[in-house]
Amino acid sequence: MNLTYTILIPLIPLVIFLLLGIFNQKIKPSVSGYIGVLGLLISTVLSFYTAYQYFFVNGKVNGVYQTFVEKTVWMNFTETLRIDMGVLIDPIAVMMLVVVSVVSLMVHIYSRGYMKGDEGYTKFFSFLSLFSFSMYGLVLATNLFQIYIFWELVGVSSYLLIGYYYTKDSAVAAAKKAFIVTRFADLGFLIGILIIGYYTGTYDFQTLNNPEGSAILNWASNSFMGLSVITWALILIFVGGAGKSAMFPLHIWLPDAMEGPTPVSALIHAATMVVAGVYLVARLFPMYYFVEDSFALHIVTYAGAFTSLFAAIIAITQTDIKRVLAFSTMSQLGYMMFALGVSGYEGHEGVGYMASMFHLFTHAMFKALLFLGAGSIIHAIHSNYLKDMGSLRKYMPITHITFLIATLAIAGVPPLAGFWSKDEILVAAFEYNTLIYVVGVFVAGLTAFYMFRIYFGIFWGKETTYEHTPHESPLSMTFPLIVLALLSIVGGFIPFSEFVTADKAGFEAHLNYPLAAIAVGVALIGIILAWVFYKKENDLADRFAKGFGVLYKWTTNKFYVDELYLFITKKILFKRVASPIAKFDKKYVDGTMRGIGSKTVVTSEKIKGMQSGRIQDYAFAFIMGVVIIALVFIYAWTN
Repeated sequence: MNLTYTILIPLIPLVIFLLLGIFNQKIKPSVSGYIGVLGLLISTVLSFYTAYQYFFVNGKVNGVYQTFVEKTVWMNFTETLRIDMGVLIDPIAVMMLVVVSVVSLMVHIYSRGYMKGDEGYTKFFSFLSLFSFSMYGLVLATNLFQIYIFWELVGVSSYLLIGYYYTKDSAVAAAKKAFIVTRFADLGFLIGILIIGYYTGTYDFQTLNNPEGSAILNWASNSFMGLSVITWALILIFVGGAGKSAMFPLHIWLPDAMEGPTPVSALIHAATMVVAGVYLVARLFPMYYFVEDSFALHIVTYAGAFTSLFAAIIAITQTDIKRVLAFSTMSQLGYMMFALGVSGYEGHEGVGYMASMFHLFTHAMFKALLFLGAGSIIHAIHSNYLKDMGSLRKYMPITHITFLIATLAIAGVPPLAGFWSKDEILVAAFEYNTLIYVVGVFVAGLTAFYMFRIYFGIFWGKETTYEHTPHESPLSMTFPLIVLALLSIVGGFIPFSEFVTADKAGFEAHLNYPLAAIAVGVALIGIILAWVFYKKENDLADRFAKGFGVLYKWTTNKFYVDELYLFITKKILFKRVASPIAKFDKKYVDGTMRGIGSKTVVTSEKIKGMQSGRIQDYAFAFIMGVVIIALVFIYAWTN
């Protein structure tokens, strides 16, 4: 399979970024929008061509999808340890190419209408292109160091996009928060990479994931605190993924990141950057599965399950629709993570892996649709809050229908896309562990409830009088909504298990009717409860909020995790640790340096007469020196 052209997929957005960034003041805003869309359109066409070539023409050999790599040596450390740069094509890389391309293209088209009239219009499209380039590079990476390079570029570009409204203090704070929190996680990722390279002698994905290779066969050769060093490395790599994918307790940046423009929320927090952690674990899945009896996968499982439940509970009480969607994203990412984790049970290794990748694919479509739909609503009424919304179905029919489709999809209502992928996850969880399955089903019910809560609150609910009559968004914004709605409808009918499986040899998935009926039943209960509480204006929600008392207050305040971090950093680390160290540094270290400097000045003042510039003084000093030396030698000679 010829991969030469695939290098153009990331390079085109890079060229667009440089072009729009360098000529920011010279290119007309309307032209820059078309340039950005055209560049992503070409990359999208190439991505779909790659998918067609791989899945239907050249990808299979003897019925098994192969891995194709083209790379060149970038840095050599030893004969075996080196860093390559190139492209790797396999089922999950191709799937991610399609996901990143579709969502990025829709966001670019949508942004032409949403950002119209903004002073930084051209700059915004240059940032979008930088982000797309970074994600493409991450998806196509052939080794751990290459993925880490683009991982950090994704972090930088997301920082720029989240803090796009740099005149708002809240946006600046959100951008810094996202950058700092993910940097702590990425430190673990980097340490994990270095451990892997030191003990295995390679960073290459093909070598590391080879079940017959030395990395997997010799994992137990070195241990630390009861675990092999390779297991520790995999746990640290997961920490990096947990930071990007907003797993508890590294999730605190995600809700605040909603300060960026809504298209940014759709691009970064729906389908691309936040799934990078899931993609990373999937990319190294054979190592996670084979090393140390899947111990690292158990951590992935329980971290994902807890995050999924934790975020879903918080989402129920939030009143900013973008924050509800942010916690929803966090919950669904937990779903994907624990789906990967439950792939570790014997005899069904491919089920959870396939289900996780399938849900990543379907979730990208309906969550991007939800965010863009929310942006259309915010664009119409200039508010993010449910209290300012109601009866918008009368004014925004396209946004209403498309938002409803996405809401039904994420709730797992058949035959929409979310039903099929969520069912596969629950089947895998049921086979693995009853507790994880119960959590998954309960979260499915909560998801249906909180999503229909905001749906009814926005489009039904109370009759609201608006200062300016809302109107439907322009075609540049509704067209992506329609496209993503269609994908949310038909996406579940893709025979995903034939394309993406753990062993790439094919795994036929079947619908488990009893488990599917339970999941749909729980989702319907959530929808009915939301109907009762929010379809028409009433005081049921307020009465129940008062009934739950402290628990409701805790969930509204996100269980005070942010406050806990602030307490630890400000009251303990800064005040109790950093402040005494700073005082010691200022008083003793700086004081010592200042003392040495002042004594030097005093001494120089006293001896500066020795350098008077007068010849007679130097002659006198020279003669005196000769006399003293002569006397010393005479004394030594006579004795």
